[in-house]
Amino acid sequence: MPYLAQNDRMRLARQRGFYVPPLAVLVITLCASGWASGNMGGVQAHANWWSAPRHSAGIAPDPLEHRDEAIVQVYAARTFGWRGRFAVHPWIIYKRAGEEGYTRYEVVGWRAPDVVQRNYAVPDGLWYGAVPQVLVEHRGATVEALIERIEAAIARYPYADQYRSYPGPNSNTFLAHIGREVPELKLDLPPTAIGKDFRRLTEVVGRSTTGSGVQVSLLGLLGVSLGWEEGLEFNLLGLNFGVDLIRPAVRLPLVGRLGLDDPALHQEEAGSPLP
Repeated sequence: MPYLAQNDRMRLARQRGFYVPPLAVLVITLCASGWASGNMGGVQAHANWWSAPRHSAGIAPDPLEHRDEAIVQVYAARTFGWRGRFAVHPWIIYKRAGEEGYTRYEVVGWRAPDVVQRNYAVPDGLWYGAVPQVLVEHRGATVEALIERIEAAIARYPYADQYRSYPGPNSNTFLAHIGREVPELKLDLPPTAIGKDFRRLTEVVGRSTTGSGVQVSLLGLLGVSLGWEEGLEFNLLGLNFGVDLIRPAVRLPLVGRLGLDDPALHQEEAGSPLP
């Protein structure tokens, strides 16, 4: 009997040990969420969304100074309030050569049923207090064709009159759609882009969000992605865990991407200076 009891204790210890790693990861990501929000522009403490600042962050290249240059940028900023601990809001801006201003597109849920919004805010504005981060940038002559493809992808967005913050379709679903339709954009949305993996039940298998790989996803709640840009990523109830295979890093919920500096700025012409 003592021997059996000892075996039972050993088996119980092994079972507990099996659950420690995922629990430890969850605890670490929760503790790191405060740091992550600061790293992504912060979750600003504003009592009301209408009083939160939305002015320019001064990130976008001056469209007058760069009048003769075609530019595409994608931004992401922490969402307002407690959701900012978990998720980001992304948008895309672009200008053709000769234009003196940017066009901005994003999905805004409270504008339903017309959730796809054009020029809802200033191109690089704070998202209700949160400073945006540039996820990707393209410049140069070939960007004109890229813009044409982006506009075509926006026109084909299948959820233009639908919005659901969780698990989607939402603002991250919109940018993920553009990424799939335009692989040249090389858009790797962060693990905190909850909703990027949303797929219809009739389209469980398809391109990954960067367009460079393959994804299997059940309504954005359970799935896996494997691609050149995003690496290997698992989705469990909208929370993403993974590894970046090309630029060594880990991808965690709440925190985002942790690893070597991500060369997020993709330029079409060598020697084109950043602002």
